[in-house]
Amino acid sequence: MKRTTVLLADDHMIVREGFRNLLEREDDIEVVDEAQTGRQALEMARGLRPDVVVMDIAMPLLNGLEATRQILKSVPGIKVIILSAHSEDAYVEQAIEAGASGFLFKQSSANTLSHAIRDVCKGKTYFSPAIMKRFRDRKPLARPGALNKKLERLTSREAEVLQLIAEGKANKQTAAELGIGIKTVEKHRDHLMQKLDIHDTAGLTRYAIGAGIIESSVQVTIV
Repeated sequence: MKRTTVLLADDHMIVREGFRNLLEREDDIEVVDEAQTGRQALEMARGLRPDVVVMDIAMPLLNGLEATRQILKSVPGIKVIILSAHSEDAYVEQAIEAGASGFLFKQSSANTLSHAIRDVCKGKTYFSPAIMKRFRDRKPLARPGALNKKLERLTSREAEVLQLIAEGKANKQTAAELGIGIKTVEKHRDHLMQKLDIHDTAGLTRYAIGAGIIESSVQVTIV
């Protein structure tokens, strides 16, 4: 019997270990590796080509939504299931727009996750029951607000630079992380500031938090 291969991507080791232990009880599912940053998840997905990536939204270095976009662009056959502690409609909408095949709350049981993995491998979609109820009660889901409309105009690279700025990385650190020159980072920074009409680091950080790119706990102080 062919086993479905799964890559777990979450920055909390205890979460990854919990889901790995529960999923490995399933005869038809194999966890092939674990990623603790969005960029690591992207690299592992390209190299391992698992059937499914289970992706947390709030990932460091590259958030889960942007990692999902880049994974599906690099390896179109992969299915991505988003795991999140957030249940707001805007997060679900962004996950769908990024190409995710499913969206589950982190509180979901392993049984629910295993069902989701099997369904998306069959070409179906899978959403937590509470989300499906909102689908039925509210058609369509509320569209993301103006913040996320602006975000859609950013290139993938600009979105990466925005996240790293919001995580407190200096231009030199951002350049090293992305493998590009400092001048290129500065150019991307200028472009995203123009597109967002935000011209200081604190404003970019507030925007990134408001758009769900990073969690507010990532930054200790915003002045």
